[in-house]
Amino acid sequence: MARFGCCCRCRRSAAFSPTVAVLLILITAVPIALIASLERSPSIKYHSHGWIRECAKWDALGRRFLVSTLFNGVVAEIPVPEAAEDGALEERTVVADGDVAGNASLGIALDRARRRLLVVYADALRFRFSAVAAYELDSWDRLFLTQLSGPGDEDSFADDVAVDEEGNAYVTDAKANKIWKVGLNGELLSVIRSEVFVQRKEWYYNFVGLNGIVYHPNGYLLVIHTAGGYLFKMDPVKEEVSVVKVTGSLFMGDGMDLLSPTKLVIAGSLSTKLVESSDDWKTANVIEKYAGPVHRIASSATVKDGKVYINHLIGGGLAKRTHVIAEAVFMSAK
Repeated sequence: MARFGCCCRCRRSAAFSPTVAVLLILITAVPIALIASLERSPSIKYHSHGWIRECAKWDALGRRFLVSTLFNGVVAEIPVPEAAEDGALEERTVVADGDVAGNASLGIALDRARRRLLVVYADALRFRFSAVAAYELDSWDRLFLTQLSGPGDEDSFADDVAVDEEGNAYVTDAKANKIWKVGLNGELLSVIRSEVFVQRKEWYYNFVGLNGIVYHPNGYLLVIHTAGGYLFKMDPVKEEVSVVKVTGSLFMGDGMDLLSPTKLVIAGSLSTKLVESSDDWKTANVIEKYAGPVHRIASSATVKDGKVYINHLIGGGLAKRTHVIAEAVFMSAK
């Protein structure tokens, strides 16, 4: 998510304020003692010069986290040594693409089979530009940059991305509740819309719409609708969408990752959920929860060495910001 961005004048200011309110409430309402205890949970800490870090994904081959920086508009890496080191690690910029300067960098996805990184860019303030790009993971050369929307199109906010086995990318639009499908070489193949994506029409159920997205090895996509709390299953060939009937709340769910074919991690600003399905995601249950450092706002999930790590949006500190990618220690949802 950071999903600051899914508003528009009139509706824009109205849609923006609930997000800001949630951030302020969570930051100011957490007692100092609790903050201190949460900060001691198992985590990767690193320094940067920015307040916000939107999405983190683990690159196992490179032994590093790759992180989108939201308003800084770049992608950074945090190398993780094999042996534990004292103190925080240091962020290092690896992608600073001048052709999208002034836009936010949001969701990222590793295409491990092709050793490339997909990065989503968007105009986070006016919703007049959305794009997705691919970069080689070793050289950081750009493979393509595809504009998804521009000033003459409907307001949009490209948010997150997933990659299928053929290298097609699927980008969620958190503003207009649609999905762009982009081919292996960057060609825009289709724009996937469905009435199923909008279960309720009121703006407050859509101030942040389609958000986190993952590709399932059985050949379909799972997509979270943040404000509505719905989980969707989508056939990318037939472009058919159904609602996954979930027992338990997914309200304010954000970035996602598959822990296994039957278990899905959904990071969220209220709590991170572990969701399980035994029928190929026709139905599912929230089985465990993780709160973590809630004052930092969980925004994405990734799996490192079989463990779940949660990226947190907000950094702390003055001269240097300290950011946290925390190992999720789940507890029963009951």
